[in-house]
Amino acid sequence: MISIFYVTHPDADCAKRITSALLEQRLIACANIFPMESAYWWEGALAQEGEWVSILKTLPNLEQAVEQAVMALHPYQTPCIVRWEARANAAYEQWVSSGCFSR
Repeated sequence: MISIFYVTHPDADCAKRITSALLEQRLIACANIFPMESAYWWEGALAQEGEWVSILKTLPNLEQAVEQAVMALHPYQTPCIVRWEARANAAYEQWVSSGCFSR
């Protein structure tokens, strides 16, 4: 079992900065970063703008630490941090749970 995080960011630099920090702290095994369009309600008004998303892969026992680190580094007042447990092919799960988290 692995944990997947979906996090939105205002721009590529923010997504890369947070992802790099999580990798350096060995809280995630890897991440995917890509642009997207978002539409949402914020403070009573409809907003639509470009954002960047990161998909972070980690271990279930690191979920709280990942969330706390993202919250501490993120510029949004209310960042989108969605997580779920997932299964992957055995070799990938083994890689995620392997030594990439050991110091």
